[in-house]
Amino acid sequence: MRKLLVVDDDTASCRLVSAIAKTEGLEVAMAHDGAAGLAKFREWAPDLVLLDIQMPEMDGLEMLRRLRTSDTETPVIMLTAERDLKTAVRATQLGAFDYLNKPVDHEELLLTLRRALETLALKNEVAELRKQVGSGGGLGEQMGKSLAVMHIAEQVAMVAATTFSVLITGETGTGKEVVAQAIHRQSERRSQPFVALDCGAIPEALLESELFGHERGAFTGADRKKRGRFDLASGGTVFLDEIGNMPMGLQAKLLRVLESRQVQSVGGSTTTLLDVRFIAATNDELQRRVSENKFRADLYFRLAQYTVALPALRDRREDIGQLADRFLHEVSIELRRPMLGVSAEALASLERYDWPGNVRELRNVIRQAVLESKTTQLEKVTVHRFIGKSQPTATSTKRSPTQKIAVVKSLKEIAEQAAREAERVAITDTLRATRGNKSQAARILQTDYKTLHVKIKALGIRASDFQA
Repeated sequence: MRKLLVVDDDTASCRLVSAIAKTEGLEVAMAHDGAAGLAKFREWAPDLVLLDIQMPEMDGLEMLRRLRTSDTETPVIMLTAERDLKTAVRATQLGAFDYLNKPVDHEELLLTLRRALETLALKNEVAELRKQVGSGGGLGEQMGKSLAVMHIAEQVAMVAATTFSVLITGETGTGKEVVAQAIHRQSERRSQPFVALDCGAIPEALLESELFGHERGAFTGADRKKRGRFDLASGGTVFLDEIGNMPMGLQAKLLRVLESRQVQSVGGSTTTLLDVRFIAATNDELQRRVSENKFRADLYFRLAQYTVALPALRDRREDIGQLADRFLHEVSIELRRPMLGVSAEALASLERYDWPGNVRELRNVIRQAVLESKTTQLEKVTVHRFIGKSQPTATSTKRSPTQKIAVVKSLKEIAEQAAREAERVAITDTLRATRGNKSQAARILQTDYKTLHVKIKALGIRASDFQA
């Protein structure tokens, strides 16, 4: 229940105002002079203050001035029996929310109280959002405190406040679902469901039913009606992970849903309105798949109204220490095995490794290392037993000891080509994240605009391809 402090030396006026405020569901306390009002404010911490200006010893303006030295947020509504414009201006300058004349009009007071409460709620919400952005909406704790993560947090905060569909790109294990959840948590849909679906983990024959639901008897084995993921997420957010794996036929149906905002279950004859926000993710290059006619261009542009590109862990090594400590703490609780931390030598080894499996691989290594650790500190020798072992090995790359390898380029040429390709990937990913803004991309890549412009031209990249 919201709390209102009424400070007025007129007892009858105090009681009248209190009675009106209580009809709005407010808890009310009263004080009859400025000194008592200040003491009650510090003791009770009200959400609103109704303050009479004409009081003996300490008037309302002086009390307001003293209040504002320690509290700048609590709405204070001034009351006076005199219609003095200078007094009203002075009260506003000192930070009063509004200014009402006595005798108080019932409806005017209620309206002012409601506006003050709405303003207070909005300020609290903004403060919470700023707090979330400062920690990445939880991203700072979950992903790290690097500049790259802070940039992602800023993007999340911006797009969460819109209705845009969002495409999150990044290698496997970079935290795409974590970012999707952060967008949902910071959006107006935060109180509604967040429903995730891995488009690559469900057989094609069942995927349509999972998305749209089905009617009883729609196909063999459909012995009852089933709600689809879109229906389950009504009012909330649908997260389509690995969207690049969606079959072409189903892509067309998803496009119709996005355009019409209506959904029809498998075997159904009627459509229902759909109120969900779409966030998709892929570890594949969808633009390349579009050019290869493996993904619909129209669906791509529907989903990618805003794109968030996640960097690989090897490109933000400064986050490895924080992530390692977090995973260490989690598995220590799970295994009931107290761990004091990661040794400096073990951390150095973790920071040198390239992490092809990204954050997911780091988590697996820490979990396995803690399980086998014989000490309360994670040591280098334990960590080394698992680094690199959690990555699948392609059999096509194996060679017998006697197999000859034909070297067609010098090491220098190979290194230069690798460097160019790395620059190409970094620049295109950053331009995609900034929607073709070269000035912003230069700041993120920590280079000057001219250097970036020269490299873009040399690599044959067109910034205009990434503009909205």
